[in-house]
Amino acid sequence: MVPWGGLTCCLSAAALYLLGISSGRDAQILKTVTRVNQLKELAQLLDIESKVIPLIVTISGRVGSETPINCEHSGLRGVIVEETAEQHFLKHNDAGSWIQDSALMLSMSKEVPWYLDDGTGRAYVVGARSASGFALTVGSEVFEDSGRSIVRGTLDYLQGLKMLGVKRIERVLPIGSSLTVVGEAVKDDVGTIRIQKPHKGPFYVSPKSIDQLISNLGKWARLLYKYASFGLTIFGAFLITKHAILYFLERRRRRELQRRVLAAAAKRSGPDNEDPTLKVENGAEPKRDRMMPNICVICLEQEYNAMWPYVLLYNLRFALNKLPSLPEAY
Repeated sequence: MVPWGGLTCCLSAAALYLLGISSGRDAQILKTVTRVNQLKELAQLLDIESKVIPLIVTISGRVGSETPINCEHSGLRGVIVEETAEQHFLKHNDAGSWIQDSALMLSMSKEVPWYLDDGTGRAYVVGARSASGFALTVGSEVFEDSGRSIVRGTLDYLQGLKMLGVKRIERVLPIGSSLTVVGEAVKDDVGTIRIQKPHKGPFYVSPKSIDQLISNLGKWARLLYKYASFGLTIFGAFLITKHAILYFLERRRRRELQRRVLAAAAKRSGPDNEDPTLKVENGAEPKRDRMMPNICVICLEQEYNAMWPYVLLYNLRFALNKLPSLPEAY
């Protein structure tokens, strides 16, 4: 039998090790990006450096927009708004009990052009949802109770349902939030500066500073991935070694049982017959149908009367524990 547990642990350890290498590489890449302390300097950098290679920069500022979205439930003003509505209910299962479940009723998303402003200039951010570290703030989370109509409740009950209500969650990127963006800086024909996802390179939109991002990536690579990989490797090697040892001991016990059964059969048949244990002791595997006698593995004297020959040798593991107490046949 293949030791799937040990192999799974070793493969998981390899995957974690590769993730650790990737995280460490990302931390090193973030250390090499150009840090822009003031956004007014970004236009000059683009005129000088972006003509040769893509310019990967990190900037910080507060979120702003000329056409912000007014959130319906939270009353906030944001640039990205996501709203979801889930219908919660109880349903009658086959066991006769009620279990809680939910179904998505609404999933809506809105976004308007927005930028980061640090007081010296502004830079628009494009495609922030696909960036690493991007997360929206929960602006509102309410639960609307279902109506208590008798007719509707009766119909739902006949269908095996009990409506509880609707849960509405509104997530938003509010105006004025402080963000750090790492990406490729480009300038269009009218002079508008944008930060977008590079063709090859890091792209982060996070409320954390660039130093915090580097520290967190290094911590994940150093502590979680590498140490967890080492631990899983040790555990997987232990499981594989344990399986190999048990397999070897089982094979040895089977050979011992076979040798004793054949020796007892030779003793019963008389000294003139050929000792069938010679082939076993010399390392050759005897054929089960021709070499295995019809003798009980418990007493080694009487013929078996309740088992098949292949069960006699390979499936009676409880008899293996009794081998040390049996007398030697020679």
